[in-house]
Amino acid sequence: MTHACTSGPTGRRGWTRLGARREAGRTRCGARPAARLAARPTRSGTRRVAAAGPFRARRDRGSAAVEYLGFLPLLLLVALAGVQLGLAAYAAQQAGTAARAAARTGAQTERAGGAAQAGKAAVSDWVGKRADIGVAGCPGDTVTASVTVSIPSVFPGIDHFGPVHKSATMPCDESN
Repeated sequence: MTHACTSGPTGRRGWTRLGARREAGRTRCGARPAARLAARPTRSGTRRVAAAGPFRARRDRGSAAVEYLGFLPLLLLVALAGVQLGLAAYAAQQAGTAARAAARTGAQTERAGGAAQAGKAAVSDWVGKRADIGVAGCPGDTVTASVTVSIPSVFPGIDHFGPVHKSATMPCDESN
């Protein structure tokens, strides 16, 4: 792109692209007059430039910390919601594991109590304490284990996330 120094009808020196109109605020051939430093023209109007000096620095000190403190509760709420979503997914996964283990054990043995114990043993302790396991089936063709686990809450005072229900069905072992 080729540039040329110009001097317009007002006597101000600036630069333009050859064949293009003069662009305000860009000078290459001479310095900008001191009066034009305080206000710079833009397409939408005049933009005021803040005064430089010790008063401006003193006035803005600590504003980022105040903005961060205002935004911090929202960040904490989003983080706790993510943890709550992870707990719900973990409880659902553990309920499925307990249902499969209870159905597998119930298909191999005749005692339903042993199947419920196997389901509780297959999951972590805090899920096992919250789990309600029911096994029904054999001596029929299949055994079905149903597990209900309540989802814990990370929000103080809110415990309305409900339970997770999972079930598993397995064919009964031929020896039963």
